[in-house]
Order: sequence, then C-alpha cells, then structure tokens
Amino acid sequence: MDPEGGKGSKKTLEGEGKAPEGGEKEEKKPSMDEAIKSRIQEGKKVTVHFRASGGNTPILKRKKFKVKATHQFSFIIAFLRRNLKLKESHSLFYYIAQSFSPSPEECIEDLFNCFKLNDELVVNYCTTNCWG
Repeated sequence: MDPEGGKGSKKTLEGEGKAPEGGEKEEKKPSMDEAIKSRIQEGKKVTVHFRASGGNTPILKRKKFKVKATHQFSFIIAFLRRNLKLKESHSLFYYIAQSFSPSPEECIEDLFNCFKLNDELVVNYCTTNCWG
C-alpha cells in the first residue's frame, strides 16, 4: 500500500529521476566547453606575450601572438613545443605572472582576465625549473 494514500503516486528524491512538473521538458546541461564558448564573444582573440626565462632556454623569433580566447592552455603548451622544436622527452616549464603553472585545461580567456598585463597575457617559459 502506498503511504501517500493515492494509487500510482510516485515519490522521488530531489535530483534522482524527478519527473518534470506541468509538462516541462528537462533541459540538457551544456558541457564545460560549450559553457565557456557561450560566454566568450565569437572570434575573440587574446594577445599572448612569450618571455624566455633561464640561461639556456631557446628564444622565439616572434614573441607576441594572437590566440583564440576559447582555447585551453594546452593549446599554448603544444604551440610552444612545436615552435621551439622540443621533443616530448625535453622538459618545458611555463608560468603565468612568473609564479604559477596553470592547468592545461584552463581557459585562456580566464587567465587573460585575471592576469593580463598591458592588455597581454604574459607566459614565461623555460627548459629548467625557474620558479617553485
């Protein structure tokens, strides 16, 4: 017998199989990438300034590049490796604000908004560990 008293009444926990009320359709939650792209202007680019640190670190011919704001920081890591012609076995350290190394999944737009300097995101890179 149903403790609520009605036949066929469904009791669900919040968040678990909750039936939509009044014919509402469940909304699909956007993925992390979709959420990031939706809040960033279409085609927005960020200026990234690369600075070599350390004694034997190779220097890029061009130091400033425009990168799509929707890219993850892993794009910058791959870009640096490719342009410096580093093998996967060689170490590459990268820092924002000369102090911390961001996660490869971090959005470039978020880093830019928090740590920009003269309207550029400054990325220090080196082949030996310089800071922490």
